[in-house]
Amino acid sequence: MTREQIIARNREEYGERYAQLKFPTGQEAAAALARRNELLKAVAGKAALGCGGTKLDCNRLSPGCAVCVAGRWSCLFINGRCNCDCFYCPSAQDDIGRPTTNSLEFDSPEDYADYIAAFGFTGVSFSGGEPLLTPERTLSYLRAVKKRFGAAVHTWLYTNGTLVASDILGQLRDAGLDEIRFDIGAVDYHLTKAVAAVGVIPTVTVEIPAVPEKYALLRDKISEMAACGIAHLNLHQLRLTPYNFERFQGRGYTFLHGEKVTVLESELCALELIRDTLERGIDLPINYCSFVYKNRYQAQAARRRNGAFAAKGHEALTEAGYIRSLALVGPSDAVLRQAEGLRQANVPADAWLLSRSKERLNFHPSLGSLVATEGLEVRVSYSEAVQRQAVSYRYPFSEVRLNPGRKIIIERRPASAEIALTPEGAAALLNCIHQPEQAWDIAELRPFEVLKEGLQEYF
Repeated sequence: MTREQIIARNREEYGERYAQLKFPTGQEAAAALARRNELLKAVAGKAALGCGGTKLDCNRLSPGCAVCVAGRWSCLFINGRCNCDCFYCPSAQDDIGRPTTNSLEFDSPEDYADYIAAFGFTGVSFSGGEPLLTPERTLSYLRAVKKRFGAAVHTWLYTNGTLVASDILGQLRDAGLDEIRFDIGAVDYHLTKAVAAVGVIPTVTVEIPAVPEKYALLRDKISEMAACGIAHLNLHQLRLTPYNFERFQGRGYTFLHGEKVTVLESELCALELIRDTLERGIDLPINYCSFVYKNRYQAQAARRRNGAFAAKGHEALTEAGYIRSLALVGPSDAVLRQAEGLRQANVPADAWLLSRSKERLNFHPSLGSLVATEGLEVRVSYSEAVQRQAVSYRYPFSEVRLNPGRKIIIERRPASAEIALTPEGAAALLNCIHQPEQAWDIAELRPFEVLKEGLQEYF
């Protein structure tokens, strides 16, 4: 999307309230970008910038974060109610509800374990709400996952810590919990409950938004965390939502246009803390999980995971996770010649598809050297596969049977119109597919083929 399109989308999300938001002027954006570049330069060689330049420090990620980066993580929202009231919370947390992931409800722990198996997850987190408001429910799902997969699936739990006590920590440990993450921002940044988990749960992590006005406090807390056995600190970028909009007002934040509206100072705060911690030689791994990382890479992982169930033999998944369909279109006699050539080459039947009209031949990109495009039009289209609780009957779908009593629907939705390529464009597309190191210079295809790199633009 262009900047103008992004701004229009942000404006549409907030309507009349958009005018209340302060975005950077061109001069302010340039100054902030210069500061970000200074910070990145200062940590270069010490902190690893990964995931297309959207996440750092990737040198020592927590085990759960490593699973996330690998695209193998399932987050189960065990309930929807919280007993705290943080200003940065992105949505209402006032309904216990049902255990849910990716809009799928799981009333049975065993069904959820079957889901983990079917989609090949190697990490499971339990979030909320506050998972410890429903301790028996949380424990039942944790036990089901660990009974089924043991050490093959890393498990972690998010908590504000208010309900943490020695008895529940012991139960979580005995059920097999591998990691526990504390949002200490919910408890005025006290570490007492997080420290209580050290030595009980194998990995104790603090995970909080980078709140810029708390920089000095966080700087001191980092020393305290390292001294008391906290293993990791994860910092998130503050994100504005319609729900938390009013609570963000009056804080002096500068907002950034983007895939969603975020806080400029939050990103700089996180990078400042990483630089400062490295300069002071404090042994506490810090991971800045930017919003663009989450929005790009977690969505990519979901698309690729679901696409594996929806893509046909003549299609392929792109790096960005979309299903790519290639087709030769033209007079039936010319198309038939290409189909006959594939038959004579003993190409597997599922790698290509001839339409009933004989005027269209879909083919897998690996067959590019076997088809002649002269006199024919090459067309490409992209689809996205999503999980659904039930069939909508709006799009093609397939079923993934978890067990005799439960199935998941994979719905295939168009992500683009069919795009007719010039001969030069078709050659460039096939070249980029077979040589991934080549730059994608076909602008209209790039968003579906590769993920955008780098941290968020400042405007």
